[in-house]
This record gives sequence, structure tokens and C-alpha cells, in this order.
Amino acid sequence: MSNHKTHDNHEHQHGPGCGHKTIEHEGHTDYLHDGCLHHVHGDHVDEHAIAVGGQNPAACTPAHACGSHAKDHAHGPGCGHEAVAHGDHTDFVVDGHLHHAHGAHCDDHGPVKVSG
Repeated sequence: MSNHKTHDNHEHQHGPGCGHKTIEHEGHTDYLHDGCLHHVHGDHVDEHAIAVGGQNPAACTPAHACGSHAKDHAHGPGCGHEAVAHGDHTDFVVDGHLHHAHGAHCDDHGPVKVSG
């Protein structure tokens, strides 16, 4: 990850007990903070995204039948689910997997390991 995006002006100290959930991906742990994945990297914080591919595709899955929320539930700001960066878009964490609002349905963009 030599090419990384730094989160400017980040005053919050991430660590055990900081109040943010963690997501494991690509062999490390990031903190889920306001829809971003924050990775503590020395004296600064990098912004990460879950990579598209493997267990986290970005494909349309119109047959996805998720019983985790009502069919009329719409993901977006204030919906009650944590937003997370996935590739070039935003997904929402629902019961350990990524949901992507897509028209009248949710796409399943695969599992994530969330703690906290």
C-alpha cells in the first residue's frame, strides 16, 4: 500500500476502546468512522476502502433476499446501518455483509468481519 490517501486534520485517536467499530480487510484492521475506513499509520491516518473483488464483488444481485431489514428500507444517511467505503462507492454493513442500495433492491457485496 505505498500509494495511500491520507486523512487530513484527523484529531481523533483510534485504538481499543475509542468507540468505533473495526473492520478487518486485506490482512489488517481499520476503524469505521463516519463512512470511512481509517487506518492508523504512524503519525497520521490513512483512508482505506474495501477492495472490489474476491469475496467482496460489486455485482448486481437482484435475487438477494435479505431478511435483515424490511423490504421498503432504504439505505442512506441516517438509515441505522454503518456506511463503509467499498471500491468507488458506499455500501452499508448489515449483519456482517455489505449491502448496496441499487434501485428497488439491495445488492449483496459480500461478507465483512466487523468487531466492536
